[in-house]
Amino acid sequence: MIKDTIVDGFNNAPHRSLYHALGLTKEEMERPIIGIVSTYNEIVPGHMNVDKIVDAVKLGVAMAGGTPIVFPAIAVCDGIAMGHVGMKYSLVTRDLVADSTEAMVMAHGFDGLVMVPNCDKNVPGLLMAAARLDLPTVFVSGGPMLAGRVDGKKRSLSAMFEATGAFAAGKIDEAKLAEFEHKVCPTCGSCSGMYTANSMNCLTEVLGLGLKGNGTIPAVYSARIELAKHAGMQVMECVRKNIRPSDILTADAFENALAADMAIGCSTNSMLHIPAIANELGIKIDLDHVNEISERTPNICHLAPAGPTYMEDLQEAGGIHAVLKELLDAGLINGDVMTVTGKTLRENVADSVVFDPEVIRPVDDPFTKTGGLAVLKGNLAPDGCVVKRSAVAHEMLVHEGPARCFDSEEDAIAFIYSGKVQPGDVIVIRYEGPAGGPGMREMLSPTSAIAGAGLDKEVALITDGRFSGATRGASIGHISPEAVSGGPIAYVHDGDIISINIPEYKIELKISDEELAARRAGEELKIKKDLKGYLKRYAKMVSSADKGAVIND
Repeated sequence: MIKDTIVDGFNNAPHRSLYHALGLTKEEMERPIIGIVSTYNEIVPGHMNVDKIVDAVKLGVAMAGGTPIVFPAIAVCDGIAMGHVGMKYSLVTRDLVADSTEAMVMAHGFDGLVMVPNCDKNVPGLLMAAARLDLPTVFVSGGPMLAGRVDGKKRSLSAMFEATGAFAAGKIDEAKLAEFEHKVCPTCGSCSGMYTANSMNCLTEVLGLGLKGNGTIPAVYSARIELAKHAGMQVMECVRKNIRPSDILTADAFENALAADMAIGCSTNSMLHIPAIANELGIKIDLDHVNEISERTPNICHLAPAGPTYMEDLQEAGGIHAVLKELLDAGLINGDVMTVTGKTLRENVADSVVFDPEVIRPVDDPFTKTGGLAVLKGNLAPDGCVVKRSAVAHEMLVHEGPARCFDSEEDAIAFIYSGKVQPGDVIVIRYEGPAGGPGMREMLSPTSAIAGAGLDKEVALITDGRFSGATRGASIGHISPEAVSGGPIAYVHDGDIISINIPEYKIELKISDEELAARRAGEELKIKKDLKGYLKRYAKMVSSADKGAVIND
């Protein structure tokens, strides 16, 4: 306990004097001290309500006999950072969040933690920190945004990006673009589709570190405040029973997370984050095994951008616990894993019910018989690449076409907006990987421009960068090895034929081994030499995407 090393005894009088400077009483010091990691800020819509969540957590901790103390973590809005240099600073914050949280906890000593993340990289960053620190920990997210409405249909941020592409292609006018702008993001919260933030908050629930509803109760619902109070109470139970992340984040728990990922159609970013979290515990996630799980796990949810339903619909249909009950009854996940409730997953979901079988399909009547993600391999991606299969039109599951190559996202966007893209093309964006970017930018702007122009059923896009969870279409990311490391993607020429076969998990560059070797010998890699600051250090230390883009020791 913290009081044994920092509070009790004459030698800790200096520490107590500083606690008194905080206004803490002797009684508060004698209770378990719980650190609450708050990602509240005023620039990210998914975090503008987190102060209220944190206040509720504090109350829950105090009600259960603990002393809550809040400290901050940073959070980047991927939507605001999208399409410019700011996106280089998104993925890299995952490690800043993990490292800074570790530093705060180790420097000050806490008996337990409540993590309050919401958007994109701070969720896996705090999961990495929880695994690394191994203190009793409970997660409660800020919650998802409600969907907007345009033309009588539910809409979200992905619709906004696609409307921008439609405007550029002359398919809608300025008034309609403005209508989208003012209506698609109507409340605070993480954007309303099954994008990265919601994917990771749902998977936190699956992994057993979040309570029921963590991933799906909308940010503006009062039930979110109740959930936060219960999270504060529950961390005290975890402290008393000494339930730690290492008891929960087992190999079986990660296997469950991968199966749930396939069932609900998560963002491809989960294929970076799950391996990175597992890595903190010495557990290796094999990308080849991902396809095995995908083959046996049907996709039973079709949320935006893959389908017409949103996080609020998933909540009303029964939430993640109802999904897990379907998977458990079908023998597709392990129900005996421990969770922060002190009960097994099986016990947690025993009474869960699917209230809307159109939102959560039965396992024997899925949207597709295979999972939402697929890992492809071939001579273009010897170490693998990832596609959100559930968001790909049927006619693009198998595709072959000529390459159109670009060495940055900006060049590709300019080409797409110029109207020069032809049906059948395969847009290649390279030097955007973890080290080559650096920062592995998301490519929502170019994919949305393609979709907005009505070409998402005719044009593919591949990159050593990554995609937003809001991306749909034949968008294949995480090409490994990346271009800056001499991966084959660096040597693709305009006009080369690229073959994509998602059902067979293959991606091929249609040139001979001899021609590829000749190009390697005769062409120089385009290495950025003007890097500075954190990005310079990150580029030197980061692993490839197939390893989770983790920082190498």
